Amino acid sequence: MNFLSHSMGEKKPSSAVPYLIVLADDHALLREGLKRVLEEKTDLKVVGEANDGLEVLALLDKLASHMVILDISMPKLGGIEATHRIKRLHPGVKVLILTMHKSKEYLQHAIAAGADGYLLKEDANTDLFSAIERIRKGEVYVSPHLFEEGVDQSAPEA
Repeated sequence: MNFLSHSMGEKKPSSAVPYLIVLADDHALLREGLKRVLEEKTDLKVVGEANDGLEVLALLDKLASHMVILDISMPKLGGIEATHRIKRLHPGVKVLILTMHKSKEYLQHAIAAGADGYLLKEDANTDLFSAIERIRKGEVYVSPHLFEEGVDQSAPEA
């Protein structure tokens, strides 16, 4: 392999069993971009996409999945309540919240609902794969920006 093909993100062959992921976000463009980024890694495979929490629950009833990556702010059923239901109905499925909400209140609600990770969208370009790997190993991942000065401390809307 030459430098040019390596720098352009050529996939390396892998015999690893794929880690199956379902994406849930009400923005189709974000889901499409996230899917492309995730599938650059040969061991990650997006097996389903949902616009809201109700759709993700329906997908999990039909599809095998190791992880759900979902937003908090979605119509019909938001990410926190969806996480709670996922953990109750599919306890083996890991949940990574991917959100713009920097509030520690949202973080606390997400962890209380059973989320395995909380990643800010602003950190996704540098920390997404690290968050996934740590969660796969059984660790809890929280974006480092939540612990820096200037974090929004406002409570989430009811």
